[in-house]
Amino acid sequence: MTKASVCTIGDEILIGQIIDTNSARISSALEAAGIKVSHKVSIGDERKTIIDTLRKELEDNDIVITTGGLGPTADDITKPALAELTGSEKYVLNEGQAAMVREILHSRGLDVLDINKAQALVPDTCEVIVNRFGTAPIMVFRLSEKDFGHKATLYSMPGVPHETENMLPDVIEDIRRHNELSPIYHRNVMVYGLAESALAMELASWEAALPKDMHLAYLPNTLTGVRLRLSVYGGVEASDKERVEAEIGRLKAILGDKIYSLDDDTLQHAVGKLFRERGLSLCAAESCTGGEIAHLLTTVPGASEYFLGSVTSYAIPVKEKVLGVPSETIQMNGVVSSEVASAMAQGVRKLMDADYAVSTTGLAGPGGDERNPEGTVWVGVASRKAVKTAIFRYHNDRIRNIERFAASALYFLLTFVNSEINN
Repeated sequence: MTKASVCTIGDEILIGQIIDTNSARISSALEAAGIKVSHKVSIGDERKTIIDTLRKELEDNDIVITTGGLGPTADDITKPALAELTGSEKYVLNEGQAAMVREILHSRGLDVLDINKAQALVPDTCEVIVNRFGTAPIMVFRLSEKDFGHKATLYSMPGVPHETENMLPDVIEDIRRHNELSPIYHRNVMVYGLAESALAMELASWEAALPKDMHLAYLPNTLTGVRLRLSVYGGVEASDKERVEAEIGRLKAILGDKIYSLDDDTLQHAVGKLFRERGLSLCAAESCTGGEIAHLLTTVPGASEYFLGSVTSYAIPVKEKVLGVPSETIQMNGVVSSEVASAMAQGVRKLMDADYAVSTTGLAGPGGDERNPEGTVWVGVASRKAVKTAIFRYHNDRIRNIERFAASALYFLLTFVNSEINN
């Protein structure tokens, strides 16, 4: 199987000045192409470190892709490091990239300076994929067995995320042309309501019985739960699919409705898919989540087909005057209660004449008491036939609690609607 390493270059990544999104995009594209990503590494802007690290990665992998350090300023040292690593004796002008530099700068009303022209100069040991979205070329170094013990290819991509994202298909196509790639079959199962450690314990026997060539990964996320990824490397996709589906059938029998999707979905996408397919409408009443549920739902394209809107009823008078929550309900039970969550859901559903409504009332923090400690949320879901509530408790900071409250509300909504549909 073809193995790859992804390397990001730049002090700004190491010190947290910018967030690295490039390596995730590159790794995902490589896996989809049938290439196993064996290693990711971040390197600072130090010439010897770059050379030594890349030499080791090239010895261990068939493909190495770097991003960063290709700008026009003196602190961008990737190009001279790669020239030294590959034994380059001189720089040559790549006419294709030079023309692109002129086109890009002129389109912005800028003059082409010598510092810009220098970006089209590349080591004579490389080929160039012209970067159509920026001024720094993509350099391709095809290295022989005598260099690293086996044939290897080094791709140097720009660090600007939109340039990497847009030029990545060209790099993948080049990899396909020069390598015999084995297929990889992935299948994702989205699970909510169990922490990663608890999920691993519940699946221990099933996981131990998996075929030797089938690999399971646990990928937790605050907003989506745990993504279970089943993978088979180097097989035939048709037969792999049949075997993986059989394992997913066994998984469904163990986890039941804790599985909310068999696609690589978010909770809001799963909600959208269900409501769109069934022709249902939805609204929300949010207190402690402060509009987070509405935000998540409206990130899904086409949400206007089913999501009517949300009332952010943060203050008690809004709960009473807009949603119709009786003041005595709040006085008797407290704002953070099953009764108030139920009344909020019913009130907003009637207000917007929706098929379903979801509500939240809780304490994101700081603060709380013995009855409702910090991190407590009551979620209500109402339909035209029934209403149901559930309590969730988390132990995170305020922002993370709000995110988890919203995710829990969407999961509870999904289980409620599916239950009504299936019964």
